[in-house]
Amino acid sequence: MTQTYHATETIDKNGTTITVVIPCYNEVHTLEKVLARVQAVQIADEIVIVDDGSQDGTRDLLHRLEAEQRAGVRILFHEHNQGKGAALVTGFAAAQGDIVLIQDADMEYDPRDYPRLIQPILEGISPVVYGSRFLGGPRKAMNFWNMVANKGLTLATNVLYNAILSDMETCYKVFRREVVQGMKIHARGFEFEPEFTAKVLKQGIRIYEVPISYNGREWTEGKKIKWTDAPIALWTLFKYRFVD
Repeated sequence: MTQTYHATETIDKNGTTITVVIPCYNEVHTLEKVLARVQAVQIADEIVIVDDGSQDGTRDLLHRLEAEQRAGVRILFHEHNQGKGAALVTGFAAAQGDIVLIQDADMEYDPRDYPRLIQPILEGISPVVYGSRFLGGPRKAMNFWNMVANKGLTLATNVLYNAILSDMETCYKVFRREVVQGMKIHARGFEFEPEFTAKVLKQGIRIYEVPISYNGREWTEGKKIKWTDAPIALWTLFKYRFVD
């Protein structure tokens, strides 16, 4: 028997509109499932998918979805692979919602967490909310060295920017659209996470964190971030601490 996927929490948006930005690269096996889950929670007013030059059939899938003219779904294409950061910049420029939420296309993050991610913004607690994998939410155990890298980069963030984050590298970054308007993002790859975080903190914004669930995938399942991304992220944190 097929289990129905639906939101476990509800939220009163009080007229606030939500844009979910989904960057994707070679995610033909998971993208449509992620889109279905985002739509099932019935919170997004707009879904912007940015294909970053996929070569595994994702583009054919997206052209089919485009032909279906699904309400509220916009699909943008990069002709060549530029990196996650570049795809997000394209998505942010296209977003029209009052609040923007980043959603990966690989099934690691669960859209049923959207209400708890959005509520602090609606209540005026903070204009930026991160979903933390390390605040006690249910999760599939990640690789030890991945955890060490995540915690090390988060510690560096806290030391350099006088913060108390628990998960700087999380995908689930949610913010009012004006936070990113006028923000020049140079990152083209996974260094987007530290650059965005650094620039938010340098604005004097205190990021609010909430626990989320996490179902990390294995390297054999297409996980893309590599150990070489860690020193790049660390350098990015140092660079933007001292450079405007």
